[in-house]
Amino acid sequence: MYTQKTEEGGKILCKRVLCLLIVLVCLPGLFLADANAETAPAFAMDAGMPADGKITITLSGRSIVDMYGYEARFTYDSDKLEWVEFKSGRDGFSVSPIIKDNEIIIAHTKIGSVPGDSGDLTIGTLTFKRKKYGKADVKWESMKTVAGNLKSKTSAVGASVSIGNTFVDLAGHWAKEDIELLASRGIIDGMDDTHFVPEGKVTRGQFAAMIARAFHLKETSAQSPFTDVQPDSWYAKVINEAHAAGIVQGITADRFAPEQDISREEMTVMLVRAGKFVSEGKFKGTGTASNAAPQQIFADERSISEWAIEDVALAVRAGIINGRTEDTFVPQGQASRAEAGVVVKRLLFALGQL
Repeated sequence: MYTQKTEEGGKILCKRVLCLLIVLVCLPGLFLADANAETAPAFAMDAGMPADGKITITLSGRSIVDMYGYEARFTYDSDKLEWVEFKSGRDGFSVSPIIKDNEIIIAHTKIGSVPGDSGDLTIGTLTFKRKKYGKADVKWESMKTVAGNLKSKTSAVGASVSIGNTFVDLAGHWAKEDIELLASRGIIDGMDDTHFVPEGKVTRGQFAAMIARAFHLKETSAQSPFTDVQPDSWYAKVINEAHAAGIVQGITADRFAPEQDISREEMTVMLVRAGKFVSEGKFKGTGTASNAAPQQIFADERSISEWAIEDVALAVRAGIINGRTEDTFVPQGQASRAEAGVVVKRLLFALGQL
């Protein structure tokens, strides 16, 4: 009896010891995995705001240990994005990127007996140019790092960024194609990431900005004479540039009214002046205010301001702008965002810049 109980107790004890050993063996591995997860290198991408039709993506790494060199592989929507350049954020030498179809491979290495990079750091930047408007993705597929002792490790990254969402309020709109083209060039922006608001109004300051972006007006140190254009306002730079080029004037000698909605005749005059500034050959005004009536006869022709009639006539003849209806121009009517985008696109096309 005693022997049987002792044997049974021994078996139970053995089972308990075995279970404990299993736990002890497994737990260090679990703790080690958790510790490694906390310190394992991690990579991320961040897309900046579009500028002049280009998008710059910043590449960063966290918990990096002794990175002497690296090779990174990316994929992207090559039908909507065009590769521009790679700039490394680390000291050393960058190999020319290998670009094939929709894949890019970049590589960089330090030079000489120097320590590898460690910690949280900026690895570099990728720059793309928009080819077509619409959502485009860039994905960081993998990252191969090489330590100072030449040991390498390749990791799947899987980080991605999406660039440019489609304006959902342009579906079926008559100006959709032109607006999306200008948006892809960074000439016009939506009211937010997914809404353009085509029937919204355009201010004089906003239209001056469209002109400045479309024709890449040069920066100037000259200040405009407009007292209502504050130096720290977002539109000060573009208004100064457009004024220096002779494209914009004020509603008075010292007031530009940047927040005032622009009228169709004001918009037309700015367009023609921009055309003359860029190419005298294609936009050289002829006639006088008394004999330069639009070739297309508008019933409201007499309501066009005297200072605008010659430029309206020129723009209508050139096909840059049409009447709001077949027989009315509506010169004092407020221009819509869609109208503004379309006329800028037409002028760019007429000047051979699209």
